[in-house]
Amino acid sequence: MSETLLITASSAVLLVTMAFLVIRLGLLSAMMRDLLGQQARLMEEKHREMLKDLHEGLSKQGDRLSEALGKTSEQLRGTVEARLDQISGHVTERLDEGFKKTNETFTSVMARLATIDEAQKKIDSLTTNMVSLQELLGDKRSRGAFGEVQLEALVRNILPPAAYAMQYTLSNGHRVDCVLHLPPPTGMVAVDSKFPLENFHRMFDHDANDASRSMAQKQFKADVKKHVDDIAGKYIVPPETCDGAVMFVPAEAIFAEIHAYHSDVVDYAMQKQVWIVSPTTLMAVLNTARAVLKDLETREQVHIIKNELSRLGKDFIRFDERMKKLADHIRLANQDVEDVHISSRKISQRFARIDAVELDAPQGESSALETESKGIDPEVPHGLESH
Repeated sequence: MSETLLITASSAVLLVTMAFLVIRLGLLSAMMRDLLGQQARLMEEKHREMLKDLHEGLSKQGDRLSEALGKTSEQLRGTVEARLDQISGHVTERLDEGFKKTNETFTSVMARLATIDEAQKKIDSLTTNMVSLQELLGDKRSRGAFGEVQLEALVRNILPPAAYAMQYTLSNGHRVDCVLHLPPPTGMVAVDSKFPLENFHRMFDHDANDASRSMAQKQFKADVKKHVDDIAGKYIVPPETCDGAVMFVPAEAIFAEIHAYHSDVVDYAMQKQVWIVSPTTLMAVLNTARAVLKDLETREQVHIIKNELSRLGKDFIRFDERMKKLADHIRLANQDVEDVHISSRKISQRFARIDAVELDAPQGESSALETESKGIDPEVPHGLESH
């Protein structure tokens, strides 16, 4: 009987203990469910905050990128416009200077032509009074000084100082009355004054007989040829000078006599590479030389303009290359933003599924989730993942 009571009491204690354990297990299960729910809510809130921060960061980054691109474009546009305005100003300035110099040249030519006309009138009046000229230039030294002074006056009035030199000594030791510094291929041209006046007057002496005048004519031709030989032998020194020289005859009447009635003397001078000129024709030669020098200066200015335009072309090519690079960067940045939006959308979808307790995903979705967990976006084409 006592054993039965003992067994009954033991059973009762065991049942009470089991009941207590069942109650404790129920309480623990409820507590676990509460903890899991709280943890899920906390994770959901954190994930939502992360998504919110991500969206805000992407929006700010996009705004900063747009602002930076806008500033860069404005700076490039401003730089290009400033450069174009500067180059346009230089070109306009150079063209204005060229037109101004051209107008000055034409004005100077017209003024020189008027001076030539006046000088021609004065020379015509002088040729009518040969006796007074003979009295003024009685000896060779006076005639030489007169020719040199007239030559210097003509050259000084037409050419700039850097284009000529008076009483220039050549490398062979001979001194020439004047040299002209012309641009290549002409180079330096020697000009020497000669005045064969004595026999010229004898040719027109009415008191002399025909034989004397004929003899004077032969002597006059001999004098001119001697001057030609002297100039050719002393003042043509290639390559220091050009292969020709100029013989300046200060009197228009003597020059006209030579070219009108002594063509053999002119041919002889041409063979010796000596060009005979008078004050009028020398002025034409000097004006031509002046025009050549002006043309050289103009070509130099054109060369500068051409260089500036070439630099402008290079700047445009460089600008085009940089614009292409900028377009590529913008395209890549746009692609990166699209990829980030895709990833953000997928993360949002995953959180929505977790929130809806969609834990039993199909096999295809599981594979996609595994791919995403490895950092691979299945919707991004291969080759753009690094962007």
